[in-house]
Amino acid sequence: MSAVLTVNSYFNDQVKSIALDNKEGTSTVGVMAIGEYEFGTSQREYMTVVSGALTVKLPASDTWDTFLKGDMFIVEANQSFNVKVEETTAYLCRYE
Repeated sequence: MSAVLTVNSYFNDQVKSIALDNKEGTSTVGVMAIGEYEFGTSQREYMTVVSGALTVKLPASDTWDTFLKGDMFIVEANQSFNVKVEETTAYLCRYE
């Protein structure tokens, strides 16, 4: 199996990721610059903070929760969620 890497850029290059497909499925590894973002999902996403912190407002939530290095949160398919980034942060996203 050959690994094909795809580079993605969002929000005027403030969020960048590298996507890969392998025997474990589809994942992206990326970095978010300081800012506020709204993302939409098409599949269930398992987001893990690799370095830094993400403050997230999950769908159907009225509160913002901060996720630190090693923390994970899940967003179901076909949902939108908001993210505040106060320091440049790296993340891993696994899709199902």
